Amino acid sequence: HSFFRSCQIAVDAYDLTDREIIYRNNQKMLMRPASNMKVLTSAAGLYFLEPEYKFTTQIAYDGEIDDSILIGDLYFIGGFDPDLTTNDLDTMIMELKTEGIASINGNVFSDVSKMDTLFWGQGWMWDDDPSTDFPYLSPLSINDAAVKIIVTPTTNEKKPEITSIPDVFELDYIINALTVGNDSIALRVTRDWIHNSDKIIVSGAIGVNDEPDTTEINVSNTNRYFLDIALGLLEKNGITVSGFSDTASVPEDIEVLIDRERLYSEVIVNLNKSSDNLSSEMTLRTMGYECFGKNASAKDGIYMIDSLINIIGLSPKDYRLVDGSGVSHYNLVSVELLNELLKYFYFNQEDLFEILYNSFPIGGVDGTLEYRMEELPTFENVHAKTGTLSGVSSLAGYLTAKNGHIISFAINTQ
Repeated sequence: HSFFRSCQIAVDAYDLTDREIIYRNNQKMLMRPASNMKVLTSAAGLYFLEPEYKFTTQIAYDGEIDDSILIGDLYFIGGFDPDLTTNDLDTMIMELKTEGIASINGNVFSDVSKMDTLFWGQGWMWDDDPSTDFPYLSPLSINDAAVKIIVTPTTNEKKPEITSIPDVFELDYIINALTVGNDSIALRVTRDWIHNSDKIIVSGAIGVNDEPDTTEINVSNTNRYFLDIALGLLEKNGITVSGFSDTASVPEDIEVLIDRERLYSEVIVNLNKSSDNLSSEMTLRTMGYECFGKNASAKDGIYMIDSLINIIGLSPKDYRLVDGSGVSHYNLVSVELLNELLKYFYFNQEDLFEILYNSFPIGGVDGTLEYRMEELPTFENVHAKTGTLSGVSSLAGYLTAKNGHIISFAINTQ
């Protein structure tokens, strides 16, 4: 095929039922895995964190509560939950109100000390900002570290109306757009990312009869974003705050009031089905935190993946791993490594295999394979993780052959 004249391909396919190699080509070649890196990260999470691991976000305080007044400071403590939403936080704050707190005579802090201050992975591209595929990382992320901007047409030659979701915090806008009588003309919504600002820039035009346009954009100052939402929800729930808000580590004599827990067995589904970069990076740093403690780094988490590579019988020295999601072009792995991992879980970790298998997209059904493999024999028959970067296309997972045999495979072209 002419496609293969300009690229390389590596394949490793294994019959798990008969325990024999089906086909191998360039299986040891080091290639960029793209989001096939998530196979390694999510599997290591299953092995070291275990499915029942709880990503826990906490509300705590120091001082004392006297007649519904907290005389002291309130703390929101990040626990790497990648799926925390405004609704989750609202529920936590409502619980805070039921604890009898109506007023905070002190400050509100976010504690993000469980992770280091490197907000992106090694080798992530600066000019990919402000895509939501490149979230600014924090152990206290909310709404996927992103905001939705809605542009609604008004009347002809007037500026459109700009709103955001969530709406409990304020954004600054530069509106260089107009409502026009015809169809929308190159409406563009972005963020002033060049200056590392969260100011939203809207330009171009939207037709007067157009439906509202929604764009999702990452947020650079994730700590401020979380605190602004928290303060808005405190106000919404009738809890007043007399002090200021900032980022700070909790003191030793802290009292935890509210826990919001999410199981890893839930997180891994969105991680692999949607190929969610935030979920994989939070999983990586959670492994690092559980092994090495506070200020967990990507390297701490990669140490755990390296340990799993040793367990399956290969050497981590043969590969280069720098992040958990595969966003970085610096990652170098082989299809042999991916397939040996898939084989190990099938043969040696039966319970974990079921969770890993069910977390992968299903051909023609869901996740990143929803609109691929829509016809037999692949329809509903392939459970596999996709991977795509500029110049990279990869796929690794399991399928059932015509004879009923279970096949594990890893394919990479670039």
